[in-house]
Amino acid sequence: MKKIFVMCAALLFAISGAMAQDGLQLKDIAEGKPTAERLSAVTPLGDGESYAMISSDGKRILKYSFKTGQQTGVLFDVDNTVGEKVDGFDNYILSPDGTKMLIQTKSKRIYRRSFTATYYIYTIADRKMEPLSDNGPQQVPVWSPDGMKVAFVRDNNIYLIKLLYGNSESQVTKDGKRNEIINGVPDWVSEEEFAFNRALAFNADGTMICWIRYDEKKVPMYSLQMYKGMEPEMTENADYPGLYSYKYPKAGKDNSKVSVLSYDIQSRQTRTMQLPVDADGYVTRIKATGDAEKMIVYTMNRHQDKLCLYSVNPRSTVCKLLIDESVPKYVKAEAMGSIQVTDNHILLPSDRSGYMQLYLYSLNGQLQGRLTNTKYDITNVYGYDERTGNVYYQAAGKNPMNREIYVTSRNGKTVCLTQREGWNSAVFSKGFKYFINQWSDCNTPYEYSILTNSGKKTATLIDNKDVKSKLTAYNLSPKEFFSFKTSEGIELNGVMIKPSNFDASKKYPVIMWQYSGPGSQQVVNSWDLGSVGSGAMFDEYLAAQGFILVCVDGRGTGGRGADFEKCTYLKLGELEAKDQVETALYLSTLPYVDKDNIGIWGWSYGGFNTLMSMSEGRNVFKAGVAVAPPTDWRYYDTVYSERYMRTPKENPSGYDVNPIKRADKLHGALLLCHGLADDNVHPQNVFEYTEALIQADKDFKMNMYTNRNHSIYGGNTRNHLFRQITQFFIDNLK
Repeated sequence: MKKIFVMCAALLFAISGAMAQDGLQLKDIAEGKPTAERLSAVTPLGDGESYAMISSDGKRILKYSFKTGQQTGVLFDVDNTVGEKVDGFDNYILSPDGTKMLIQTKSKRIYRRSFTATYYIYTIADRKMEPLSDNGPQQVPVWSPDGMKVAFVRDNNIYLIKLLYGNSESQVTKDGKRNEIINGVPDWVSEEEFAFNRALAFNADGTMICWIRYDEKKVPMYSLQMYKGMEPEMTENADYPGLYSYKYPKAGKDNSKVSVLSYDIQSRQTRTMQLPVDADGYVTRIKATGDAEKMIVYTMNRHQDKLCLYSVNPRSTVCKLLIDESVPKYVKAEAMGSIQVTDNHILLPSDRSGYMQLYLYSLNGQLQGRLTNTKYDITNVYGYDERTGNVYYQAAGKNPMNREIYVTSRNGKTVCLTQREGWNSAVFSKGFKYFINQWSDCNTPYEYSILTNSGKKTATLIDNKDVKSKLTAYNLSPKEFFSFKTSEGIELNGVMIKPSNFDASKKYPVIMWQYSGPGSQQVVNSWDLGSVGSGAMFDEYLAAQGFILVCVDGRGTGGRGADFEKCTYLKLGELEAKDQVETALYLSTLPYVDKDNIGIWGWSYGGFNTLMSMSEGRNVFKAGVAVAPPTDWRYYDTVYSERYMRTPKENPSGYDVNPIKRADKLHGALLLCHGLADDNVHPQNVFEYTEALIQADKDFKMNMYTNRNHSIYGGNTRNHLFRQITQFFIDNLK
């Protein structure tokens, strides 16, 4: 009987694939098709009336009017340069005065946000292009305020280029060494979890460079085994595997020792700032102000419930505490990253009231007022207008699934600047006179318009009309939002995708997808909706195979205030798993759901919660797929794990609530997928988990992807992964 079922399932898949020949193709989806057009590398210009952007063909950098959206000039053309020639480029960095730019080429990724590249100095007026350096690729180049110097990092050391002296290159630091000392760029865990890739800045008059130094000598090493592989092929590993070894602090282990230094360019003197950072604490940002004697440095304690902003004098090394932000449980990293330092103020997002709101401080650290007072979360900060006192931001004002752009004036009056329901984001002009609005909803690809700061639309830039036509031909099912209450009385939001030929009199198997991590959202009225984004094309493909697709954001997810988001503190996975089980139980009550054939899957934290949900104790899931899952937070990094769990020594019972400890309770068919070169969630997680499954006598299937990182892509890899997930659910839920 079992063999017959598998054969029928395989036949069904083949027929479904044949039926979809003119529709969605799995390989196209794996390659991100159909691809919605997006604006690329928009940079507002200093005149407040213009912006620069990379052309759609990727060959030029063009100048546009904020008022009309029309092209007004060409700033750079790959085919029209004097001096150096390049075939193409990846990005650009405009100088502060707008007369020059750094052209980024030959980018090579390191981790999630870090990369090396070969940069060129390009002068717009005479089209002259010359190398930034002849001594090897660079990282994170930054202009001095006058545009006459560039600092960058190479091989963990900082270098300085002086344009007035024939682009002469000098070395600022000499102690940088791989896996020991890092200058000017964050270590692995800070880059990943504090979401930045540059840790250096000039002061206001460009006479000094300030940076964060990381001493990671005592941080434990982790080694990934690398093979020859294919696409790309690593011939150096042809006979014996190689090792990629780097410093990765797991929960409770040693972090880098951090300090802040300055370099006086004229005297060539290096100083260490008198920064009162905890011995095991973090330095998470360094920013310039308009005062050459004042830099702003952020620190956090190891528990991450205390964020301090210091005014640092790079010459005297004296540090003065400006802001001490202490909130229950933890300071959100996203809020820390959204702090704005203006000419005269510091704009601080804080959830101290229970919702993320905006607070205004002077540069001397005096609280000047709470700018917003709402019962919904502010989710992005665009800036504070010093002249008018207006503050511009994005918020989940109407409900957690949508985003709008707002302005709140000095008198407290708040106006919504975007009227279309869906997901709105903005890029404002200098001076906040205009903004480019990116809008989409769950059924409509991105549209780009220009609006004034009163919300009046003046131009349409991109409407993605061609993509919309293709989508219409695919006969996709619309996404439907819903909500329900769990047995504990918790109201949860969800989205459902039904097969296009849905018949309410029939019963359908269900595939649930989720991520579930702290502060995340998957149930969004945005084109970014979906298990892998892109308008939920992969989920639509699964719906075309005869499944109902469902996603529900459980407790711990974002957009609903601090209490809802932080209720999972010290017990990651417990409430999140309960809520996915409750979702399956709710779905079982719907007349068109086959309650005996419900599956669940997720990637990363979503993989973790898939395993937690399948071993929660209420056996509602017949099958599940966990891609790159953490299986014990002791194996994950310090910053993330300890932000939500504290250390294993402080919270052993919380850490013991994990898939490995629950292995004997696993219920349902399981497919595990992991990249063998995953620098983020190490293969150790899945290896230790499978050993626990084996000892508990639990069956499972596993796919390992050679030399692939956490994103599992390259060559045909993503297509293969998607096919495995699809076929596994067909085999086990039909």
